Amino acid sequence: MRIAVHDISKGKKGHALPRTSLEIETGHARFVLAETELRPTVLGLIATGRMRPDTGEVTIDGTRNDRDLRRRMALVDAPEVSDPHPGVTLAAVVGEELMFAGLPATPLHARRWLEQIGYAELAAQPIGTIKPSVRVRVMAELAVLRDDVEGFVLVSPDRHGGRPEGWWRIATEFAERGFAVLVIVGGSAAAVIERLPEALQTDYPSNATVPVRPLADVTGSTTVRDADPEPVPSEVVERAAVVERAAVVERAERDETPQPDEHRVSSQSPAASSLNDPVPDDVPAASTGIDDTTADTDTGTGTPTPTTETENGAAR
Repeated sequence: MRIAVHDISKGKKGHALPRTSLEIETGHARFVLAETELRPTVLGLIATGRMRPDTGEVTIDGTRNDRDLRRRMALVDAPEVSDPHPGVTLAAVVGEELMFAGLPATPLHARRWLEQIGYAELAAQPIGTIKPSVRVRVMAELAVLRDDVEGFVLVSPDRHGGRPEGWWRIATEFAERGFAVLVIVGGSAAAVIERLPEALQTDYPSNATVPVRPLADVTGSTTVRDADPEPVPSEVVERAAVVERAAVVERAERDETPQPDEHRVSSQSPAASSLNDPVPDDVPAASTGIDDTTADTDTGTGTPTPTTETENGAAR
């Protein structure tokens, strides 16, 4: 299966989504950079045949067929469209998706399914408090339960926090299992993913010709980076070094010792963990103002609003 998104845009002068082109194909995990609250969801809706673009077209295996595209491509965790309400328990989310997949969907079946993938202990926990990598794993596994689904578009997993390496490797695992995967991310996550070993080994982890906001050059991408700044003249560097050395000598003669930072609480910062990363506070979603959306509302709407604590127990 090959999906070609060619020169699409949405909104007046492309305000909702500037002109973008990319490809999604079976056995590959790719990412595309799209920022602002609205654009990732709009791109996800168009790429899965759930919204009509104002310009350009989306084809599947060379043919424009939105119904077939919707049937074969799932839209996963799109804000205000297919993301579950943060207060719903994980077991309830699983039960609803099992029902849509035509499988037994009682609470007992939901718990058994979670046990099969190793998360039985999280069944009663609200999904808004689930760690980012676990959330992506569960939502992706549920998406591919339907017989016709051959791939999915995962929208803004970085909005939940966590380390991008965790959920990106889950996406690549699904590609290795034979699914077509597109992950829509922000600039910070894209900068991390493009430097991962598996991303450097592939021909083009991202092939979007016009990302919404090109922040960095992506391996194999046609994105154009801003020109490198002009080099600093050597005489300026040498002059700065002389000034710095003079300041060090003067401080030593005065026996001045830099004072500690009064605002620092601890000399050590907590180690990062993909299973215990903070999740950003909830930001109200703006209305798209677009009337021709056919949204996938499998799991309700809403965005997660968990709270986190620092190592010493203080709330962030």
